[in-house]
Amino acid sequence: MAAPPPPYLAGADPAPRDAPIGIFDSGFGGLTVVRSLLDQLPHEAVSYFGDTARQPYGPRPIAQVRAYALECMDKLVESGVKMLVIACNSASGAVLRDARERYEIPVVEVIRPAVRLAVAATRNQHVGVISTRSTRRSMAYVDAFAAAPQIQLTTQECPRFVEFVEAGVTAGEELLKAAHEYLDPVAAAGVDTLILGCTHYPLLTGVISYVMGEDVILINSAEETAKDVYRVLAENALMRPDDRPEPVHTFTTTGDPDQFLQIGQRFLGPEIGHVHQGLLPAALTEPLEASAAESP
Repeated sequence: MAAPPPPYLAGADPAPRDAPIGIFDSGFGGLTVVRSLLDQLPHEAVSYFGDTARQPYGPRPIAQVRAYALECMDKLVESGVKMLVIACNSASGAVLRDARERYEIPVVEVIRPAVRLAVAATRNQHVGVISTRSTRRSMAYVDAFAAAPQIQLTTQECPRFVEFVEAGVTAGEELLKAAHEYLDPVAAAGVDTLILGCTHYPLLTGVISYVMGEDVILINSAEETAKDVYRVLAENALMRPDDRPEPVHTFTTTGDPDQFLQIGQRFLGPEIGHVHQGLLPAALTEPLEASAAESP
């Protein structure tokens, strides 16, 4: 007799309303989405999985990002979450279609909410997107803007921004120099709206706004993604009843739990308490190629 399918395959029982919302990111950036989600849905529980042992995803080949993301999201779905949020632009671009075919729970991502908001916000129909290399090369934003052909799109990779945020650097001369290098061409192109196409980038809003100018609208996908989560929960009768006890949030990292706690609290605050260690198969833990890590 064949073994029963794992919970993330077709035929799985639907998760109860009391189950947590699963949120996946390659590292810490997805905690900006958690912050917006908890602000809008304070009665919901969150189960967060950060693949910090294999970050950054941005310089990695798309096929590798897809394999890593699915391996981590399988763990989240197996744990019994009621919906899945891909809170990582690189993973959203690489794996969204696979995830929606693979799992029998709703899947929300961060790219289309940002695009929707940018289309509504732009005044001159010229939108910029700054992102990691993997996100840009996936063409996910180009594809998402296809439904708005009136939009002129300017894209730019900002590979060092994630490094600055992970190191706790949100100001200083070196960051400002990198910001000018990345953003001056985008500003010169004449965009009036800029999508922060990585969930780390909201932590750099100060320097990004300074370089781009105060007239440029910055689009943070976190708040808009939280609105999508609210809508999906409501439409699928998955809202956690507000008469339940205080929700319990869980945080899992493939890297160092103490480091995750220290850096994660900078993103989210005191909601992060104990951090669990999520072990990965050695075969799926491959070092980032030096050439990819060093290239701009």
